[in-house]
Amino acid sequence: MTIDYAALGFKCGLEIHQQLEGKKLFCESPTSNSDAPPDFKVQRRLRAVAGETGEIDQAAKHEMTKRKKIIYTGSNSDVGLMELDETPPDPMNADALLTALTVAKLLNAKLIDEIQVMRKTVVDGSNVSGFQRTSLIAIDGFIETDGGTVTIPNICIEEESAKKVKESDDAITYQLNRLGIPLIEIATGPEIQSPQHAKEVAAYLGMVLRSVPGVKRGLGTIRQDVNISIKGGARTEVKGFQDLKSIPKVIEHEVERQQNLIKKGKKIEQEVRKAEQDFSTTFLRPMPGAARLYPETDVSPIRITEEMSNAIKLPKLLKQEMEELEKKYEIPKEKIKNLMKDTSLEITKLAVFEQAIKKAPSLKPVFIADTLLSYPSELQKKHKGADPLKITPIHLEQIFEAVEKKEIAKDSLIDILADISKTGKLNLEHFKLEDIDLEQAVKELIKEKPDLNQGAYMGMLMAKFKGKIDGKEAASILQKHLK
Repeated sequence: MTIDYAALGFKCGLEIHQQLEGKKLFCESPTSNSDAPPDFKVQRRLRAVAGETGEIDQAAKHEMTKRKKIIYTGSNSDVGLMELDETPPDPMNADALLTALTVAKLLNAKLIDEIQVMRKTVVDGSNVSGFQRTSLIAIDGFIETDGGTVTIPNICIEEESAKKVKESDDAITYQLNRLGIPLIEIATGPEIQSPQHAKEVAAYLGMVLRSVPGVKRGLGTIRQDVNISIKGGARTEVKGFQDLKSIPKVIEHEVERQQNLIKKGKKIEQEVRKAEQDFSTTFLRPMPGAARLYPETDVSPIRITEEMSNAIKLPKLLKQEMEELEKKYEIPKEKIKNLMKDTSLEITKLAVFEQAIKKAPSLKPVFIADTLLSYPSELQKKHKGADPLKITPIHLEQIFEAVEKKEIAKDSLIDILADISKTGKLNLEHFKLEDIDLEQAVKELIKEKPDLNQGAYMGMLMAKFKGKIDGKEAASILQKHLK
């Protein structure tokens, strides 16, 4: 059944949280977020304090009533005294700020002329100090989508929280390695018109973020929160999205939940809920408000001059780059997109692809792209024990160059890659094309086994010569003799 979301009074906005590379926001610890065994364990209890309005935030009060012990563990490799709240913060990481300002300009936002660091009360244990440092850096941005203009009212840079690893009735354990990683927070306006439109907006913002150097890649480095309400309901913030595909389903379930409560005549409270794996949501805490914010007195404000703003160099958006590559190489956009994705190689597959084209200009770009995209799964399917991680960009470039020089056949690529995946070394000697009288071999095979189809003959030839002949040439000769 098609739902008329406009008739429901549907309102929806997104909050995107993206981690950055380099060092943490207010100290020299690296952002490696390692899984190293913990070197220490400390225990705290946190309590909420009044914000700038003189009131204690209701969400903070809710967490405080749980009266839980907070246990922190961490590795000395990426946790220092700052994360333990035992030393004052350093000035804000200038590289992280520059990355965040670049993202803001790509989203058509106006940079704040003076950045003030604020403390946001957080007493669930995810911040050792009991607050998260956050700064508004830009306002009044927008993006254009198929569903119309979506505003970006504000963009912030803030500290990432600690990672919860265990919880019981009386205690919560957090790992501190993630705490303090620079995080860009992008908040959209409520112009999102439907669950699918929400997915489109999230995908576009993700594309912009991946276009900027200094932004982390990979699972767990980006999170999406969705704010939803309908007529007669209340604003609900749903947290915990890792996968874009789940956004429409969770929104549909949340709208259905609010509709059912309205039909029963129940009052819906503003609250924060968690997205579950079955697309339902569960209660986390009441909706926080402005009462949890107050100024950070240990970090000086940062002036952003017009000269500094104008000096920011904007990278090319991935969307634009994909369109240019699609046109240049005549490859479907989806293949270009997959070449740009995270990879087990030291560099992206797109970089290997472009380097291979330089080394082997006569090979079709689509053949090189298909080989790069398919070989990891092909190896694991056809060669037991193969480890694609042993194959380096240099190996791939040398193989394509050897095909270009007609030293090896295209059909032997997977066997060569399988050999590398087992030994870690490239050895082409066993796979080099031999000076075989292919015409004579075809004639003899047809005479020996008459009345077979071309596919059967091809299989026999390739099995007999095991990659030492060119498949395309063999097919051409067969076709000529089978007429």
